[in-house]
Formats: sequence, structure tokens, C-alpha cells
Amino acid sequence: MLAIWVKARVKPELRQRFLDAIEADALGSERDEPGCYRFNVLRDERDENVYYFYEVYENAAALEAHRATPHYAIWRAAADTLGGPTEAIRCQPVFPASRPYWRAGKGARP
Repeated sequence: MLAIWVKARVKPELRQRFLDAIEADALGSERDEPGCYRFNVLRDERDENVYYFYEVYENAAALEAHRATPHYAIWRAAADTLGGPTEAIRCQPVFPASRPYWRAGKGARP
């Protein structure tokens, strides 16, 4: 499995456009991609213009498949809302270690 932690700084005047685009990507990823187990978007508690994405994929091929989706294209089209480059860190999930845990709920998500 592959997890990614991404930090993004948003231009304040374009925040709503950013949020619309990342919501489409996050919801579409979990709903439409069997290899995407998690796509959470969080806002920094101290800076409303800093967001974090926590994404978990079955493997690198699932991440590449994600980058070819229509909802990812929506997100990429909103790149001008960012106040600089994103910072991405690739991780390996440790706990929970069970693959069934990560697959659970795929059919139950909206």
C-alpha cells in the first residue's frame, strides 16, 4: 500500500474554488476508484489557507490510475488557486496493517 500526505497553501481569494475542486477529487476518488482507500482533506487549525490531503492507495499503479481520472483533472485545472507548490510525502501505512481494514466500507461510501 501507498499513503501520501500532501500540504497545500491556498490563495485566500481563491479558497472556495480550491475547495470545490479538491472536494470533487476527494469524493470522486473514494467513490469511483477501487484502488483508492482513503482521500481526506483537512484544514490547518492555525492557518485557514493551509490544507492537508491524506490519501491511501492499493499501490503505485492505483495512484497512476487516479491521475488519469476526470475528477483529478478538475483538481489540476484549479492549480492556480495554490499559493506555491504542494509538498508531498510518500508513506507506508503501518497500523492498521490489515488490507481488509482499508478495503472495508468501499461500497458503503456515498
